[in-house]
Amino acid sequence: MMAKALDLAKAAAEQGEVPVGAIVYETDTGKVLATGSNTRECNKDPSGHAEFTAIINACKAINDWRLNHCTLAVTLEPCPMCAGLIVNARLGRVVYGADDPKAGAVQTLYQICTDERLNHRCSVLPGVMASESSQLLKAFFKQLRDTRG
Repeated sequence: MMAKALDLAKAAAEQGEVPVGAIVYETDTGKVLATGSNTRECNKDPSGHAEFTAIINACKAINDWRLNHCTLAVTLEPCPMCAGLIVNARLGRVVYGADDPKAGAVQTLYQICTDERLNHRCSVLPGVMASESSQLLKAFFKQLRDTRG
């Protein structure tokens, strides 16, 4: 699933978006419920994060706000906004690629998804295809800096 999320991230980069891709799928069957990629620039929407879009669309796909039986695979560690949505959607598991040292809210800066003070926690599997995810982000931002001068 992470390879598919990376493909979504690459497509986002081609649109000028930060290359992050996400997939919500049923943990037991592997059935994909929804996908997402960053759309903040295209839609001028601060909530246009890949995982936010994938989670919202997965809930619509099953006509329920509870995703206990699902896994989110995302190429970059979710931010506080997305980690909050993960908890509120009751996702069962989060798998992510690269750590985010500036905004990571699953493991790096905060541990929202496993915080025992909250009413839901999910399992977390970090570092899946982390090198590929990180390289994609680094290349995107290098090209952006080179273009802007």
